[in-house]
Amino acid sequence: MALNRRRKPAGPPPPGVDHLQPPGPLLLMLEARAPWEWAAMLAAAPWLRQLPRGDGHPVLVFPGLGATDITTAPLRSFLEDRGYVPYPWKQGFNFGPRNGVLEACREHYRYVAERHQRPVSLIGWSLGGVYARELAKEVPERARCVITLGSPFAGHPRATNAWRFYEMVSGQSVEHNEALIAQLRVPPPVPTTSIYSKTDGVVAWQCSINPDEPHAENIEVHASHIGMGMNPLALYAIADRLAQDPGRWERFDLRGARRWFFKTTHLSPMQASQF
Repeated sequence: MALNRRRKPAGPPPPGVDHLQPPGPLLLMLEARAPWEWAAMLAAAPWLRQLPRGDGHPVLVFPGLGATDITTAPLRSFLEDRGYVPYPWKQGFNFGPRNGVLEACREHYRYVAERHQRPVSLIGWSLGGVYARELAKEVPERARCVITLGSPFAGHPRATNAWRFYEMVSGQSVEHNEALIAQLRVPPPVPTTSIYSKTDGVVAWQCSINPDEPHAENIEVHASHIGMGMNPLALYAIADRLAQDPGRWERFDLRGARRWFFKTTHLSPMQASQF
């Protein structure tokens, strides 16, 4: 997997999307609303239970940087209630692609697919979404779809407020590597959805934009970065995407009341960086 890189001195990012700045102090302060998103999820439970039930296929869920499976427990509980079979990543704290982590992810991915004898949906929150995308690229025949939540796959890592923490806990540098950045931007060859928020206080939202490919899409929700996996709107979008038949996959439909709560973006990362 392309994530496994040794520590090198940081170099300057190139012009364009890689000159994006991380979210400012105000957006970072707004991350404090995450507990309200958890409360909103509980309040919206009767509404969320009205969503279509799933077909029982497995879903592998990856936590964000510095997080564990505890943080994805509400999301996995929601998925189980909707009729899916969710799996945690089982690697403890996500401190980046350290020795053995990527190999363990590959093995767990293989195990889940072989146990169910059917493709696996991969959901990744923040850095976990980068893992999900790269695993689906490595073995696309095992992947049903990929859904990411505020994942920084389309810009330089320094366009986040977490890059220093990443360097500290992973022992790796976020040095500029054009080949690696270009590789991470390419979506997997399976239905791929990026759920993002323009009020994300950790990741610049342009870093979460898939290119305009027929099998890729971007859904904007009003959410914090820390609370995105518990946000009722994000959960709604996840359920809608998982219920899609991969053979007849279509982009998220904004007709009706949805247009009041969601937006979609079909711009390339370079185009999005001009906003």
